[in-house]
Amino acid sequence: MWIADNWKDYELIDCSAGEKLERWTREILIRPDPQVIWNSPRENRLWAQPGARYVRSRTGGGKWQTFKRIPAVWQVRYKDLTFNIKTMGFKHTGLFPEQAANWVWMAEKIRESGRRDVKGGKTRLISGLIPAICLKSGAQVVHVDASKGMVQWAKENAAASGVADGAVRWIVDDCIKFVQREIRRGNRYDIVILDPPSYGRGPKGEIWHLEDNLYDFVTLVQQVLSDDALAVVLNSYTTGLSASVMQYILEDVLVRQMGGSVSADEIGLPVTETGGVLPCGATAVWKGKDGNS
Repeated sequence: MWIADNWKDYELIDCSAGEKLERWTREILIRPDPQVIWNSPRENRLWAQPGARYVRSRTGGGKWQTFKRIPAVWQVRYKDLTFNIKTMGFKHTGLFPEQAANWVWMAEKIRESGRRDVKGGKTRLISGLIPAICLKSGAQVVHVDASKGMVQWAKENAAASGVADGAVRWIVDDCIKFVQREIRRGNRYDIVILDPPSYGRGPKGEIWHLEDNLYDFVTLVQQVLSDDALAVVLNSYTTGLSASVMQYILEDVLVRQMGGSVSADEIGLPVTETGGVLPCGATAVWKGKDGNS
C-alpha cells in the first residue's frame, strides 16, 4: 500500500462505525466512509467535540451539521503547497489527502526529466491540486473538468500556492470530447493524470459510467501521449475498481502500444489512534521508457 504519511496540517485521528474523525489544521470534522466497516471503541474525546459532521440522508445525499464556527474557506499546507478547504456537498472538503502519496512522485518525475517543456494533462479533478503541483515543478498544464465550479476551485488552489500565473490552460469541457479534439489537432502530452468518477455528466448532458467507459477512454489517452511520455496516473475512489483491474487496463493499452511498465496498489492514510492504515482507493501508474527510474 502507498501511504500518505507526511502530513502536518491534516490528520486522520480515528475511524469507526462508518465514520472517520479528522483534523484539518485546527478544524475537527467527522465524515462518513464506506470502508470503515469495523466498530472499534471511540475512545478519543474529539469524537464528541467536532466542529462539523456530515450526516447522510436515508433518501440519498446528506448535509453538514455544524457544532462550532467553521470558516467558510480555510487553508492547509503540504510542503511548499497551499490548498483551500471548505465543507462541500456530498461530504467533500475539496481535498483528498491520501493523494499526497502520488504528489511527491509526480513532482519528482517532472523535475528529474530535465525537460523544460513537460506538458501535463489533468482530466476531471475534485480538488484542483494536481495543476498546482505540476506548475510548481515547472510543467505546462492543461486542466479539464466538465464542472465550471471545479475548474474555478482549481484556479483558486493554484493562486493559493502562488502559481496562478504559470503556464496553464483551464478548460470546462467533456473530457472524452476534449481528448478526441486534441488527437485531431496533433497535440501531445508527456504526463496525463486521470481522476474518473464512478458516474458523471458532461456540460451538455454526456453520461459517464466508470466500468463502461474507462477502457475506451484510456485507449483515447494513449493516442494523445508523446512518443517519449513520462507517465499516466489513474486514480480510483470507488471500491468497485481495484488496483489490479486498473493495472490490467494500463498494461493492455499502454504497455502493449508503448512499452514501459505499470505499478498499482491501494493508497491509504495512517490512523493516529490505532496505528493502522485506512484504505482510501487505489492508483495505477504507467511509466514510459523515460519515466522508469
